[in-house]
Amino acid sequence: MAIDIPEDLIELERKAVAEQQKAHAEPYTEQGWAAWRQAAETFQAAVTAHAEAAGVSRVELEMAVKKAVLHPDPKDG
Repeated sequence: MAIDIPEDLIELERKAVAEQQKAHAEPYTEQGWAAWRQAAETFQAAVTAHAEAAGVSRVELEMAVKKAVLHPDPKDG
């Protein structure tokens, strides 16, 4: 059974990935990585809330979102 992935989770993960790329582009500083940590925490909280509300596996939902963001299906545009 395929998991329905809400667009807001896709956008939150895209933001986390973008912040990760920014953080890795510069030498480490606490301040430089703060935005990445915050974006990742926001994504994780949203995944947990959605999984509980939808009655789906939190891990499977997170994996599905990450796959959709990091390895999109070319058929999906």
